[in-house]
Amino acid sequence: MSKFRAACVQLRSGDDVRGNIQDAERWIRAAAKDGAQFIATPENTTLMAPDGGAKLAHSYDESHDPALPVFAGLAKDLRVWLLIGSLAIKVSDTKTANRSFLFSPDGHVSVRYSKVHLFDVDLPSGEKYRESNTVAGGAEAKLADTPWGKIGLSICYDIRFPRLYRELAKRGAFAFTAPSAFTETTGKAHWHVLLRARAIENGAFMIAPAQGGLHANGRRTYGHSLIVGPWGEVLAEGGTEPGIFAAEIDPLLSVEARTKVPSLEHDREFIIP
Repeated sequence: MSKFRAACVQLRSGDDVRGNIQDAERWIRAAAKDGAQFIATPENTTLMAPDGGAKLAHSYDESHDPALPVFAGLAKDLRVWLLIGSLAIKVSDTKTANRSFLFSPDGHVSVRYSKVHLFDVDLPSGEKYRESNTVAGGAEAKLADTPWGKIGLSICYDIRFPRLYRELAKRGAFAFTAPSAFTETTGKAHWHVLLRARAIENGAFMIAPAQGGLHANGRRTYGHSLIVGPWGEVLAEGGTEPGIFAAEIDPLLSVEARTKVPSLEHDREFIIP
């Protein structure tokens, strides 16, 4: 259970897929140069479209997505574990999957995770989101086996559903990834609280790279990429500008936190009469 350096890559992606790939590659290389062995990018790494229809029009099925060979080559070239927070992968004529890809240092996909919980909401600010109109939700939680232990995968809105993380923790996850593109409104209110809560209640690290700032399509995301320790302490944090934000991860701290507060062992079944 050796220590390692993890980095969040914060982006401000637009609707130019190839331009976004180039931006992500530049920051990933910078993170590796800085010593990161585990590098994570945000949700919608290569495409922040103005609406679901535009996203569908600019998406590819997995065998034709231009980003995947680039990121596979980067992981292999840099000899890093590389989590691409999510790509819009076309799965039918009307829908995409919001899918994370974790590449191992040999350039192969170690784990794929399709976002389970979809964001459908009308916000008081007037912003409206209907992810389920054009996105097919996943049905499986995913764990990755890494040299440092098991890491559980999630995406953005998933962080509002504690049971997902609890089940992953019970199956051995000492850390979770939560690549996101939180709105500015919900980010200000909930981002830090939710990530720290998931870390504390499971005695686990949270690695949460984010989109940040005003995007070309007019959408504004919260940014503030975070790495949170298992005692709830913020180890690294971004602002709203693109960049890399890194911290040392010691898996033994997860063991220590779970020893101090052994809530994973104290879960009980119960009924509501």
